[in-house]
Amino acid sequence: QVKLVESGGGSVQAGGSLTLSCTASGFTFDGRGMGWYRQAPGHECELVSSMGGDGSIRYGDSVKGRFTISQDNAKNTATLQMNSLNPDDTAVYYCAAVTGPQLNYIGSECPNWDFGYWGQGTQVTVSS
Repeated sequence: QVKLVESGGGSVQAGGSLTLSCTASGFTFDGRGMGWYRQAPGHECELVSSMGGDGSIRYGDSVKGRFTISQDNAKNTATLQMNSLNPDDTAVYYCAAVTGPQLNYIGSECPNWDFGYWGQGTQVTVSS
């Protein structure tokens, strides 16, 4: 059974940093697409960052230059380093993965249990 577990969320003041981790069991990130999405109340699901099986990386426009995605295949863990956080970053953050080489989910809601694998989410709250 595939399970993705996020950790590292919490509350921080604007300008601060948080590091999210996603650990997979029953699934190997190596060579497969994975990424991070977020959803805030009243907003659609938004891609934060993704990493392809070939190592290619994408970032959402709102986080470019502030967030960094990485992956440790030996530990089967992915990390999202978030710096210079602002209140607009407040959301539930979800780790997602697919068996194919690229994660290309586009949808209004996350998680979408009919598309790949998702974690339960971790709350990030940034106060001004």
